Amino acid sequence: MNKFSIFGKMHWLPVVVSILAFFISCTEPPHTPKDLLKEALIPQPVFVEADGSSFSLTDKTAIVLLNGESSEDPEGAEKVGRYLAGLLKPATGFDVQVRTSGSESDDGNIYLQLNDSSPSGIAESYELSIMENRVKLTAGDPAGLFRGIQTLRQLLPPSIEKNTPQQGPWEIATGTIRDSPAYPYRGGMLDVARHFFKVEDVKKYIDYLAMYKMNALHLHLSDDQGWRIEIKSWPELTTRGGSTEVGGGEGGFYTQEEFKEIVQYADDRYIMVIPEIDMPGHTNAALASYAELNCDDKLRELYTGIEVGFSTFCTDKEVVYKFIDDVFGELAGLINGPYIHIGGDESHVTALEDYIPFVNRVQEIVKSHGKQVIGWDEIANATLLPNTKVQYWAEAENAKKGIAQGAEVIMSPARKVYLDMQYDSTTRLGLHWAAYIEVDSSYIWDPATLENGIEKQHIFGVEAPLWTETIDKLDDLEYMVFPRLPGVAEIGWTPASERNWADYRLRLGAQKKRFEALGIDYYPSAKVPWSDTLVTRPVQ
Repeated sequence: MNKFSIFGKMHWLPVVVSILAFFISCTEPPHTPKDLLKEALIPQPVFVEADGSSFSLTDKTAIVLLNGESSEDPEGAEKVGRYLAGLLKPATGFDVQVRTSGSESDDGNIYLQLNDSSPSGIAESYELSIMENRVKLTAGDPAGLFRGIQTLRQLLPPSIEKNTPQQGPWEIATGTIRDSPAYPYRGGMLDVARHFFKVEDVKKYIDYLAMYKMNALHLHLSDDQGWRIEIKSWPELTTRGGSTEVGGGEGGFYTQEEFKEIVQYADDRYIMVIPEIDMPGHTNAALASYAELNCDDKLRELYTGIEVGFSTFCTDKEVVYKFIDDVFGELAGLINGPYIHIGGDESHVTALEDYIPFVNRVQEIVKSHGKQVIGWDEIANATLLPNTKVQYWAEAENAKKGIAQGAEVIMSPARKVYLDMQYDSTTRLGLHWAAYIEVDSSYIWDPATLENGIEKQHIFGVEAPLWTETIDKLDDLEYMVFPRLPGVAEIGWTPASERNWADYRLRLGAQKKRFEALGIDYYPSAKVPWSDTLVTRPVQ
């Protein structure tokens, strides 16, 4: 028989097919069927379309920056690309390269592109297109690219959050996501005055905010119990005023260099830092540092309790305004964002006829340093400057007074989003003067309908404050913040029409493995079906 006969060729055919299959398997990873609509994303994106396959991240994947049409922050895409590479490396072990120029000709890569306009015309919006052979993320600004990276991150297995090499595969469901925020401001507040938190803890909190697309960190830097930021022209604020905390601990403070480090870390994650110096009340730490800030020229004793409303600056003395001018002048030089928070809450021993001119003058001082004012809702009793923001926490009528003056409102209703409130009567941490706030209660509300007379066009955004009377370490912070913070983030990002508790609780429950991979000490609420995978979601 001729060795090249048809039978001879058929004899070798299985071998040839096997060899071809081997080489194909080595160069092209299999595409596991995956449904993008079933991914447990928080916040829920505005638009999701699935096509049923997957993209595989491999050790050959590069992050490629495409030449876009945007002239804004040309280095922004590279910064975001480096952030993504750093995010991927610990768990995958892949040394993902960031290429600063390229085209979409190569398969297997993640492409980032900045364009002149955002996909939706809204700041921070993005479009994420995931195909079997590539991923493309497009945005009109670097912040939009960064928010899209957080979505991509949640589409990877939870083990991507580990800081040691993990077993793959690293597959991402294919499809298209178009997304943009409902509100321009989505923040978290951390009280470092009642208990002091070190720089690394604040950075960790910034990472948690960034993970859920929040864009502001409000730092409560002064109160009756402590002063936490170095002011070079008034050094006793930290040496004396920063020397204690609730319960009598050693307290602490940030040097200006440390504070700049926090601001830079936040900037790299497109989060603005808003420093708060509370006044004219909540000022005992300052009054215990400098006698001249008191009407009787006598130093106050340091305070380590939690009761409020007993302290006030002497609003008639010029030295008080010199002090405020010096403090805000130094602070303004430490931040890149446009806002300084002046507090203004619970100043119970300051007569209203003194409080109003004080707030009016302090606003002018902030303006003189090129910044805009945010204050708790009580400041709306004064005459507000243009661009002043009123933070609603207790009295809706105050917020409405601000609206009547043209001010926008930050929604922080204590009964819904104060993260220091206990979940229920058995919670080992927190207080309950505003309410017991379970996970469902913190999610089931709409900023635009919560109060008559405060509508969407009046609202700048939402913020979840964490006061620290009972919280003195990171694990306790995490226990009170998680799992409520992701829900507040979704309220700020996702349109109310696209949110419902029945669906959200399932997506939240599926975050369990991600929380665990990050080492987050979360509260396992019985309201949430905690699961290693997303269980069947209700029909939308």
